[in-house]
Formats: sequence, structure tokens, C-alpha cells
Amino acid sequence: MLKFLTGGGRMAEAIRTHDWTDHPLGPPEGWSATLKTTVATALASRFPQCVVWGEHLTTIPNDAFLPILGNKPPALGLPFSTVWAEAWPTIGPIADRAFAGEPTFIEDFPLVVERQGTPEDAWFTFCYGPVRDERGTVVGMLDTVIETTGAVLARQQAEVVAQELVHRVKNALSVAQAIAAQTLRGDISLTEARRRLESRLQAMARTHDVLIRTDWREADVETILEHILAPYVDRPDRIALSGPRHVVTGRQTLSLALAIHELATNAAKYGALSRDEGHVALSWTAGRDLPFVLSWRERGGPDVTPPTRRGFGTQILERMLPGDFGGRSELEYASEGLRFTLTVPQTHRT
Repeated sequence: MLKFLTGGGRMAEAIRTHDWTDHPLGPPEGWSATLKTTVATALASRFPQCVVWGEHLTTIPNDAFLPILGNKPPALGLPFSTVWAEAWPTIGPIADRAFAGEPTFIEDFPLVVERQGTPEDAWFTFCYGPVRDERGTVVGMLDTVIETTGAVLARQQAEVVAQELVHRVKNALSVAQAIAAQTLRGDISLTEARRRLESRLQAMARTHDVLIRTDWREADVETILEHILAPYVDRPDRIALSGPRHVVTGRQTLSLALAIHELATNAAKYGALSRDEGHVALSWTAGRDLPFVLSWRERGGPDVTPPTRRGFGTQILERMLPGDFGGRSELEYASEGLRFTLTVPQTHRT
């Protein structure tokens, strides 16, 4: 008697067992040929479809449509306007046009729906197509739909990432331009300027290697220092690192890396790292209620004499680094070795 439901899957069985006694459609065996054919076509489709029938907008979904409903109450037999009550002010007029004979196809249409008990943003590509009987009268609507929320969110995220990448590239270029301008300033040979510029840009590149692991948000102090100091460590005891795990922001990472690079470069050329017996102790302290204090101490190098001019490295140590950290720095040309200290009060910690 209900051959049109043969092979219809889960929803076909639900239609058979549903109590249609007092329903406006009546029992399935009494449905019109047009309704039976439309329901059979929808049930046989693996594409999400929902038959919306008559003036009461009776809902008859197929199996593929069920995931779109989420945890909503069973939609079978309910008015489509009740099933999607939260979105009806938006989709109701579209359904009205379908019942007036006007089909609608919309891609990535945004809706706020409630499928898990709370409102959520979702996107759908769908077609509301009018269904006509043998006399050409519109008697229902076929909703053919696919949810595109995942794809839309992925595109939005890709756009955010692209915009952020543009921002980061611009920042990187600005920093590189500043490094180049400061490096080439003053009375130095072209060979020395090239060496300094390449060295600083390499330090910047190593810093980006660290930041890319955390999507440029933050980095661990020890990881930063290890990457920047790697070219200067020719034996295990050359540079001693000690301190607790402490995370700094992306901007702070870059300034810290450039500062340590300047200290290491100076130590390799004029300080402790220029002699076999020289070494550097680099330590830091940090805690929940403690300031962040970074200390660079050189020993075993040549006698220290203050420089005759203030170069780019000094500007990084005394201005850029404490500015980005909201702290203060101290550069001391002690006779036994160069000392540098960065102190960041607990109130300025990230």
C-alpha cells in the first residue's frame, strides 16, 4: 500500500510509524500522487532535502537532511515555520516566494539557528523550489540544501590569516629598513656595513623561525636565546643559560632577539667570546609575583673600555628593548666584563 516509501531508509520507516490520524495531511495512503512522488524522490536522494507541503507547511525531511537539524525535536509532520522558528523571519519570505511559484537559489546564506540549545551562526547553500500538482498549482516546496558553515569559516579564517600575514610582512620590512638605515649610518666601510647588516638580518630570520611555531603570538625566553646564540656556541660551557620558563609576546621576542644578538656579536668581536677562556652567563628570573630580570655577564675577556660612540646596538639595548617590555635596562662596562640587565616590574609583565 505504501510502495512509494520502499527503500526510503530511516525516514521512510518514521513516516510509516508516525501517527497521522489527526494531522492535516492524513494517513500516507491517502496522500496525493504529487505528494507521494515528491516524498519518494526526496527519500531516494542522498542530498539533503526536505519536502514542505500545503498551507500548514508540513515538514518531511529525508535521511540526509537530519544532520542539519542537529538536536532539534523530530521535525517530521511539524510546520516548517516551527522547525526553524528562530530563523523564520529571515527564511519565511523566501518560502513565501516559492509557494508563489518563484524558485530561489542562494549560496552561503547566513542564519542564526538553534540546534544545540543555544544560538549559533551557520551558513547554507539552498534552493527553495515550488512543487506543482497535475493542474500546475503550487502545492508544496522542496528544500534542497547543504550546510557550508565549515567552508565559510575556513575562508574567513584564511582572509584573517592573509591580512595578518600582510601586517607581519609590513612590520618585518619596517624593522629591516630600520636595521639597514641604522647599520649604514656612520663612517664604516662597505664591507663592514654588509657584514653587520647580514648578521642582523639573519638574527631577525632566526627569530621568525621561533615565532612561526606559535603563529607569531609568543615565544619562550630560553628558546629565543638558544636560537640567537647558536652561531656563537663552539663548546658547551661557552654560554651558560639559566632561568625558569617565561613567555613573552611576539613584539618582545623580536626586540629581545636583536638585543641578545648585539651583545653576542660585541662579545665575539671585543669581549668574552673573543678569547678561548672567556664565557658568558645569561640568566633570568621570573615568577607570578616577581619581576622579570634578564642578566648578561661576561668574564674572561679583554679589559673593557666604554665605546667612543653610541651605535645601533646600544640603542636597541637602552631604548628599544626596555620600551617593548615596559621596563628599564642598565649597561655597565665593568673591568672584568660587560654587564647588561633588563628589569621588568611585575605590573608590566605580559
